[in-house]
Amino acid sequence: MIPAKFEYYRPTDLAGVISILEEHGDDARVVAGGHSLIPMMKLRMADVPHLIDIQDVEGLSGISVSDGTVTIGAMTTQAELIDSADLTAAAPILREAALQIADPQVRYMGTIGGNVANGDPGNDMPGLMQCLDASFTLFGPDGERKVPARDFYEAAYMTEREDEEILTAISFAVPNGGYAYEKQKRKIGDYATAAAAVQLVMEGGNCTFASIAMTNLSDTPIWSEAAADALTGTSLDGAAVDAAVEAMLGDIDPTEDNRGPIEFKRHAAATILRRAIARAASRA
Repeated sequence: MIPAKFEYYRPTDLAGVISILEEHGDDARVVAGGHSLIPMMKLRMADVPHLIDIQDVEGLSGISVSDGTVTIGAMTTQAELIDSADLTAAAPILREAALQIADPQVRYMGTIGGNVANGDPGNDMPGLMQCLDASFTLFGPDGERKVPARDFYEAAYMTEREDEEILTAISFAVPNGGYAYEKQKRKIGDYATAAAAVQLVMEGGNCTFASIAMTNLSDTPIWSEAAADALTGTSLDGAAVDAAVEAMLGDIDPTEDNRGPIEFKRHAAATILRRAIARAASRA
């Protein structure tokens, strides 16, 4: 299929982007790499009368690691995340997750900003950003504000971003300890049937910190505080892992679709989380 008719804009600065967003409101959408929005437009799942391409807007790309904080420009591509030695040294889970997104052709164009801002529950980066307790920088007519990733997602394709705002950057503290991003999918290039992002810190044989987020198992990414609490203070023995899995299963709400029935998705989620905890622990 082809998209419905739309007007195309290619501003060169943020002021130009905001001006168009203010003029057209909910009828305007920003496109970065295009791999989230354009397929929805082609399938007529999204009607976008005014499309704003931000490829020419300067200052929205790049990766910085400074004073214990990672900052990533919204227009940074998945391929750039994979290739950044500084980012891999500071937060290797980003590279591990990015390598599991679609295929190389998509990763050369798809951006981290588009991945997190679209609100698609099947995208990989939203859950990972919740696991890392990241903040999203939004810029609009009233200036700049930051929104925690854990508060950003309201429902499928619905977020805290106002119609006149644009996501410009993502930031988070350099994580410590072991990490893992595990993903089960039907084929290369597909969305996850279930995916888990895990960060663990181990001291003296016990887990002193845990963060767990799940992908494509509800209409938003799920940061499971209860699952993390079940691991904290334990040696990650079988009982603790069982408790974490049960807590996670209580937080998710999968629906049946072409990736399988609900019970299969819950089984996949439990299996993936166990694998992610084990891998993170081995790296901690």
